[in-house]
Amino acid sequence: MAGSFLGGLILMGIALRWNASGSRTAPGTSAFGPSASPAPPRPGDNPVRASGPRMAIIVDDMGYEPVRDAEWLDFPEKISVSVLPFGPSSHTVAASASSKGYCVILHVPMEPESPAGDSTEPYRLRRGMTAKEIEDLVARMAKDIPQATGASNHMGSAFTTDAAAMDAFAAALKGRGFFFVDSATTGGSLAMEAARQAGVPAVRRDVFLDDDPRPEEMRRQWERAIALAKQRGEAVLICHSRRETLKAMREMIPDLRKEGIRPVTIQEMLVAPASG
Repeated sequence: MAGSFLGGLILMGIALRWNASGSRTAPGTSAFGPSASPAPPRPGDNPVRASGPRMAIIVDDMGYEPVRDAEWLDFPEKISVSVLPFGPSSHTVAASASSKGYCVILHVPMEPESPAGDSTEPYRLRRGMTAKEIEDLVARMAKDIPQATGASNHMGSAFTTDAAAMDAFAAALKGRGFFFVDSATTGGSLAMEAARQAGVPAVRRDVFLDDDPRPEEMRRQWERAIALAKQRGEAVLICHSRRETLKAMREMIPDLRKEGIRPVTIQEMLVAPASG
């Protein structure tokens, strides 16, 4: 286990040194804050946004498995990485992902309906917290992942259905100039309504690729995401940072080009509306 941890840190260290010698985008503030400036263009960005359907791929739960996290940093298309704070590889994976032009999202642990034990339990947002407690905890998490320009929820089937809790959370995001991605862990989520009322740019997940990790089921969900993107002009797909998911994604990602769908970061999707 120690060997895997050290191996992951070495891999990500190599990635950082490699990018330091080439094109590197410095971590900056969110493009959504009232006084923030738009993020600078990255190598390969087209200053005139092309038309056509788009898909944003968000990889959840990074920050706790250094070797596995490092493997995702060579993904061949644009992705957004959702990084849990306070993990053994949180700092490193966020910095390396940002340097590669990926979008970095703060993956905020939130109270679930059913008991769920994982490493995030000591710092979850919970119902009954005061607005100041929520703001202070969000500030601590954001300080741990300074590359983040937005947030998403990790679990949260209880927290996201509580109106007072979500209003306080949305206010905390607004104060930081963050956008929000509702992972939609429950049909009763109030996240989109709270975000709209607070003036926070937000989007709801359309497809979860690997709730069922069987290859045939991941393929089915992938095809569903492609169909949604072609029908509506865009789709938001979330997956876990698992090895079997990475293998499946590498095999399926060429489908986007074949179908005329452009991979974009979630921040790009929120900044520029879909067009036909």
